Amino acid sequence: MDPRVERLARVLVEYSNEIRPGDRVLIEAEPAAEPLVRACFREILEAGGHPHLSISLAGQATLTGLDDVFLQYANDDQLDYPATFYDLVYENFESRIRIQSLSNTRLLTGVDKARFARRGKATQNVLESQFTRGQTREFRWMTTLFPTQAYAQDSEMSLEEFENFVYRTCHVDDPVSDPIKYWQGVKEEQSTIVEALNGHEQVEVHGPHCDLKLSIKGRKFINACGENNMPDGEVFTGPIEDSVEGRVRFSYPSVSGGNEVEGVELVFKEGKVVEVHAEKNQQFLDSMLETDEGARYLGEFAVGLNYGVDRITKNILFDEKIGGSIHMALGAGYPETGSVNRSAIHWDMITDMQDGGEILVDGELFYKDGRFVF
Repeated sequence: MDPRVERLARVLVEYSNEIRPGDRVLIEAEPAAEPLVRACFREILEAGGHPHLSISLAGQATLTGLDDVFLQYANDDQLDYPATFYDLVYENFESRIRIQSLSNTRLLTGVDKARFARRGKATQNVLESQFTRGQTREFRWMTTLFPTQAYAQDSEMSLEEFENFVYRTCHVDDPVSDPIKYWQGVKEEQSTIVEALNGHEQVEVHGPHCDLKLSIKGRKFINACGENNMPDGEVFTGPIEDSVEGRVRFSYPSVSGGNEVEGVELVFKEGKVVEVHAEKNQQFLDSMLETDEGARYLGEFAVGLNYGVDRITKNILFDEKIGGSIHMALGAGYPETGSVNRSAIHWDMITDMQDGGEILVDGELFYKDGRFVF
């Protein structure tokens, strides 16, 4: 086995998910991730936990029936039927490790957009349980990725290049250094940023792609340091839902369910998206915004701080962490930030801040050209 895979499994089980004796742990993956699945399975057993496998067939998405066959053949009752097994796990288990490992990242590109959104609403309880129980770490959830040829192609890399990229950004590539100590250091470093941001009221974001104002009064910034995503590296909050005013153009492409949109421009008034435009895949963007009322409001405002993620991969797990970028999520917010926005979607979109971008907090310059400056 690739020793980098073994080191990654150790980080996920020991640091990220903090598996303890008796913990029930769901491992979600596709067959391509077998090396990492086996390594996590062993690490969970050695930690005293109880691993449970959910291995989807190749060509199917892992989560809740959102795959091409289901969306093509399911009738209305089946589309609306809850994800029984996932409801059970997300409401009762102590932990979950999701390993993205698709062999075809464009599996859902051609599915009916309305049926896709309808199925998303039927599985909304899963997302809400994840956010609510995750708030207190009662449910410790982790999302990571095992490099496959499909992801490498999306990233315009060879498989070997992409493997090196993944393990480098997760900091498990060096056989000498301790990756857990690295992520503990990230936690400590980013905590100073969180402490500086918390307790303020107003955020202004200015730059070539963005002219926004939003309130963070009473809201909390969270330190994302490898406990829920791997790789990680960001700080985020949930803005006051009706406070967002202005415009933003997301300079990077965004992919949801294999559907890629580019050149997205949004205009907010009293927190709600009132104008929307996309250079590519406008129809899909419109359908997602019509999922429910909360889909047109921001559930998250975040700053990416992982400067090792130095290129676009068209995978949000990496792209939202890009150092020198900000991202915002339409839809559901994280309760631990104070957000009360509910939605069946949580869709992150990213814009570059490295050339002329600024963030002012209560009128004071906190961030310039992709770096915090306080």
